[in-house]
Amino acid sequence: QLQASGGGLVQPGGSLRLSCTASRSTLAPYAITWFRQVPGKEREGVSCIDGGHNSWTYADSVKGRFTISRDNGKNTVYLEMASLKPEDTAVYYCAARSYRCSATRSAFTSWGQGTLVTVSS
Repeated sequence: QLQASGGGLVQPGGSLRLSCTASRSTLAPYAITWFRQVPGKEREGVSCIDGGHNSWTYADSVKGRFTISRDNGKNTVYLEMASLKPEDTAVYYCAARSYRCSATRSAFTSWGQGTLVTVSS
């Protein structure tokens, strides 16, 4: 079971760090993708990191602002978000799958509960 945390209210231009952890298993072998979803819209793949610490950014709007990383010692995957914009407001989810990264929602069967990020002044 994955747990996503770290969301909150932040002003435009601010930063947040989201965390994805698992209480009963190790995340180390898995590819972890951060997704986000705004009500009424499709869940969007944001960024992924695989077991070899290779990472991909899928959402063009976050390139240069969001960074994904993992700390296997803490069994945690992070999404560092900087220069946040109101359009980054969404519920952010982490999801795990074996082997390769993917931005396709249907490729994942293990999901965290989501954490709300609100960017507003």
